[in-house]
Amino acid sequence: MPDTPHPDSGSAVTRGIGRIGQKAIDLLHLVGGTTGLTRMVGAWYLRSLRRSRVRLGWPAIVAQMVRVGVRSMTIVLVVSACIGLILAISMYPPLSELGQESKIANIVGIAVFREMGPIISAVVLTGFAGASIAAEIGTMVVGEEIEALEAHALDPVRFLVLPRMTATAVSLVLLTVLADVTAVAFSCGVSVLFFDVGLTTYIDNTLAQLNLADFLTGLLKAATFGLMLGAIACYNGLRVSGGAAGVGKATTDTVVQTIVAVIVSDLLYDAVFLELGWT
Repeated sequence: MPDTPHPDSGSAVTRGIGRIGQKAIDLLHLVGGTTGLTRMVGAWYLRSLRRSRVRLGWPAIVAQMVRVGVRSMTIVLVVSACIGLILAISMYPPLSELGQESKIANIVGIAVFREMGPIISAVVLTGFAGASIAAEIGTMVVGEEIEALEAHALDPVRFLVLPRMTATAVSLVLLTVLADVTAVAFSCGVSVLFFDVGLTTYIDNTLAQLNLADFLTGLLKAATFGLMLGAIACYNGLRVSGGAAGVGKATTDTVVQTIVAVIVSDLLYDAVFLELGWT
């Protein structure tokens, strides 16, 4: 007798399609929500330029920058130093076979300034600050503090989202510069001390390989990653529901979504830079 389909196979396919559809809808909500938050933050900046009475609360922005950026410097330094050492150690064996040990400087410089610096800083800041921002705002939502702000005619975007998005963007740019210098310095140190690469040769090769476009494209990526981090964290925090469980879900979603967004946007940037001839 011919095989007959299992009675639950149709419902399983339907549930699978439904889950895929729900994921697509959630993605659209995420993109739309974060874009809307970014647009509203930009609108507040424009209002502050047009009207002197509109104040953005710079003390709050500086406080968030200290909390987000300054406190994560140590972690970024440690991770960046390890990345510089890993790249140098990994590149030495194949390059030494070709007698090109000095080219470690060229490879590490390009890898760090274009890619690793912004990405590593973004990932570290996501774990350090992204989850914290989502949890903080989510707790405010659960405690009805957001409704209290709105009841007093205070815009939550202006007082909560704007300082955090500004802090993550600016801090990530500065942390990327710090990560670039640290990774290259430690790579230089291990190359000079253990791989018989002259200090002058390493510095000359690094400066000869890099140009202003390499540095600026890395900073552009960092600013974009910082804006995405702040927007995603604030968006997930503002849509928390279900009490403590909702806060936990918001923090998890923030970390996962931000890391995926950083990697995808980095790929898109590289494709655009390649097309423009900036690589």
